[in-house]
Amino acid sequence: MLPLLLASSSPYRRELLARLGLPFICSSPDIDENRHPNEPAIDLVLRLAREKAQALSGSYPAHLIIGSDQVAVLDGHILGKPHTFERALEQLSAASGNSVTFLTGLALLNSHTGHCQVDCVKFTVHMRHLNRDSIERYLHAEQPYDCAGSFKAEGLGVSLFQSTEGSDATSLIGLPLIRLIDMLLIEGVSVP
Repeated sequence: MLPLLLASSSPYRRELLARLGLPFICSSPDIDENRHPNEPAIDLVLRLAREKAQALSGSYPAHLIIGSDQVAVLDGHILGKPHTFERALEQLSAASGNSVTFLTGLALLNSHTGHCQVDCVKFTVHMRHLNRDSIERYLHAEQPYDCAGSFKAEGLGVSLFQSTEGSDATSLIGLPLIRLIDMLLIEGVSVP
């Protein structure tokens, strides 16, 4: 089996990949993550997942490289990472009572053969009706400023949900493990 490389510095993705019980290393790719003009959200995450994996292939020529990227979409608009309390407050206020769709692009590149599998996993969160006080309490408690959509689904963010729909809840956190296992199997990697 070729060694696994996670092309990410995200602690959330590292924690998810560790669940599979397979040894892996991490390296952060240096790519331009800006959206191209008029680029649809799904095309953006597919492109960035592939580019993240490809960016490391020269340094890791005999690895299975995992690239992933995620965006949150509300009413056709991409919600980025808020970075600030004020921006997170705006995002969660807009999401209140609405549905936010997370698109997670996933790429698995065999840097030895050049074979690259790419897919997008969709997961939708239907948000509760939230008032300003509850949003502010949540933001002060969890400070999800590095998370698309302004919440951490693996933490208190779940308290903001009315319901969810999708085939792989791990995609909401940023690395769709069910789809990744399918890709690894194609590369001959068995997951216990």
